[in-house]
Amino acid sequence: MSAEAPAAASIADLTSAFVEEVVRPNAAAMARGEGLRPDALVRAAGDRGLAGLLLPVEHGGAGASHLDFARLVEAVARVCASSAVILDVHLSVGSEPLLLFGSDAQLRRHLPAVASGRHTAAFALTEPGSGSDAAALSTKAERDGGAYRLTGTKAFITNCGAAHLYLVMARTAPGRQGISAFIVEAGSAGLRVGTPLHKMGLAGSWTAELVLDGVRVDAADRLGDEGMGFRVAMAALDSGRIGISAQAVGLAQGCTDDVVSAGRSGAIDVDETLLADIHARTVAARLLTAHAARLADSGDAMTREASVAKLYATDTCVAAAIAAVELCAPESGRDDHPSAIRMRDAKASQIYEGTNQVQRMVIARALLGG
Repeated sequence: MSAEAPAAASIADLTSAFVEEVVRPNAAAMARGEGLRPDALVRAAGDRGLAGLLLPVEHGGAGASHLDFARLVEAVARVCASSAVILDVHLSVGSEPLLLFGSDAQLRRHLPAVASGRHTAAFALTEPGSGSDAAALSTKAERDGGAYRLTGTKAFITNCGAAHLYLVMARTAPGRQGISAFIVEAGSAGLRVGTPLHKMGLAGSWTAELVLDGVRVDAADRLGDEGMGFRVAMAALDSGRIGISAQAVGLAQGCTDDVVSAGRSGAIDVDETLLADIHARTVAARLLTAHAARLADSGDAMTREASVAKLYATDTCVAAAIAAVELCAPESGRDDHPSAIRMRDAKASQIYEGTNQVQRMVIARALLGG
């Protein structure tokens, strides 16, 4: 935790303060793509002891649990989904692989800055020609003496252009076992950020291509052994799916909030059956997410459970967003109506960290023993 965070304060208190002091005042601007830069948001989280939530105290982190992580992401997403995905990537896929696979030297060099929020982290796996089939990536890492030269293009990278640190998957040999992971620092010669994407939703989250043109990376900055990259990526995605599940729960809860608020004010006549169904699904999604988080905290296998949570929670948040827009009509037809914003934001949750079609494959194969 940062020195500024009160030692006795609970993660819940810190989360509540962060949401009210930082997230909520900037939510409307974030929805327009005009809010805080991702690195500024991460620094603000760091000022409150939250940027290293999953990292150990000895490296400047909070030493908190995956359940705490899920609750933070949900609380942020309930107000601003763009802010939630920025933090989710930084906290999970952007930094957790460092902790799980990094050498002592790598941990000492990178974790304190990541945990404090001084450095924002990003995860670079997806490519223009390999999305769901991650093992088909084509970015190359070729040996150059005591280093590697990385060449290729990554696509749809969250926090791209704001991150100080990119975890990049690249090919060192053919096949799934020929993928390796590398720590690439912003500012490296040959590293370039493409034009930011103008997305349907999540406008406050920066997303762009990351272009690597012969980027030199020392062998000491390879994460894990050569050929371990696919394992690194899959471990990261298991945890990341807990975060995306929590983001979806927060979005669904925000949709419920919109409907309840409009109903209590007399602005709409609420379809009580639809509202009750969405609430029940949101509660169930929250419990599934918490179950996967607890398994992660206990060190038990949770790939299937994380996929179940991600599948159910993200389908729920899309259904909740559609219901909220319908129930709050005609006001929800406005571009800046909270329900309209949430509907635009919700769809991406079914796509990133593995599409929901992929989640169904993971679940079925786990059940069949494949």
